[in-house]
Amino acid sequence: MKKQTEAIHTGFQRSDSYGALSMPVYHTAAYEFPDAASMVESFCGRSTDPDYSRVMNPTVTFFENKVKQLTGAVDVIAFSSGMAAISNTLIALAAAGKNIVTSRHLFGNTYALLSKTLSRFGVETRLVDLTNPAAVEAAMDSSTCCLFLEIMTNPQMEVADIPALAAIARKWNVPLVADTTMIPFTEFSASALGIDIEVVSSTKYISGGATSIGGLVMDYGTCEEFGKRMRTEMLLNLGAYMTPHVAYMQTIGLENLHARYLLQSANTMRLAEMLRTLPAIKEVNYPGLADNRFHEISRHQFGSTFGAMITIELANQEACFKFLNALKLVRRATNLFDNKTLAIHPASTIFGPFTAEQKREMDVKDTTIRLSVGLEDMEDVFNDINQALNEI
Repeated sequence: MKKQTEAIHTGFQRSDSYGALSMPVYHTAAYEFPDAASMVESFCGRSTDPDYSRVMNPTVTFFENKVKQLTGAVDVIAFSSGMAAISNTLIALAAAGKNIVTSRHLFGNTYALLSKTLSRFGVETRLVDLTNPAAVEAAMDSSTCCLFLEIMTNPQMEVADIPALAAIARKWNVPLVADTTMIPFTEFSASALGIDIEVVSSTKYISGGATSIGGLVMDYGTCEEFGKRMRTEMLLNLGAYMTPHVAYMQTIGLENLHARYLLQSANTMRLAEMLRTLPAIKEVNYPGLADNRFHEISRHQFGSTFGAMITIELANQEACFKFLNALKLVRRATNLFDNKTLAIHPASTIFGPFTAEQKREMDVKDTTIRLSVGLEDMEDVFNDINQALNEI
């Protein structure tokens, strides 16, 4: 079956007593067992019967199974947020004395997790240019526990050569971990590109219009110790499992993801081209534009769509603030891939806690506005952006 059909017709783990077409929401903490032996099998991980909703819940398992079917992952675990997915993954892989090789071009909280939180536990972060394989190779050593990247960085929109990074990771016998939030996993195959572990903020495209917060980890089975540790340590000891109601909402979002994304990505391409006609905008950054630095590699790796985020460059921070204040239709808000178009000034918000020097190192500019493009008619969005620019 095609992916859109698979997303809709994943079977339940067990037949529903009432023949429900949608997986019921199992709002319960614990489950009764028919006998002591069954309880032992469940608690020791030798059966698929749920024992406690902090580590397994039928509604969440159904959502995980849908993602597993769509991606071909060996295992999928749903978490309470995208950051929970990232932190649980890196904690499962890292240890004191180990290092993680990654980029300076990371989302603000991911960067802070690596540079502040994990560093307090003796984990070193090595920041290199991931578009330069030689620099990546030079940063690796016997203490490296993983190579981590975002497949399209936020807000720089940099795209690295994933198969080249996968080859380096294999050479050093470490997993390639990729945050693939910027392009839906229905549009490309992470495992075919050489990604061993995929992490996603399901808050974004999957939730169906910013209905809920969630995260996913897709394990492609190339690092056996990781899979065991996620199930026997991370879920049990850190307590960041997704709630059943969120899983229910995100299951609905997953079922209509493909239809929404096709419109959203087409809208973004059209808006990017329209924005280039406005003289107040110094630059439009979108990999879908044919002359963008990362257009060809994005097309090769992810197919014919390029996501639903654009950045534009204005004259200075003052112009950015005036622009934001003048918007009437576009919402001033964080988050990505809502049904509504959103605008934010990343340097003063998402990256606000960082020093000016750190922001320079991360290529986060005071002149940048980030736009998450929604499902509206793009003429209306363009007209609102145009009138806001006229107020600068």
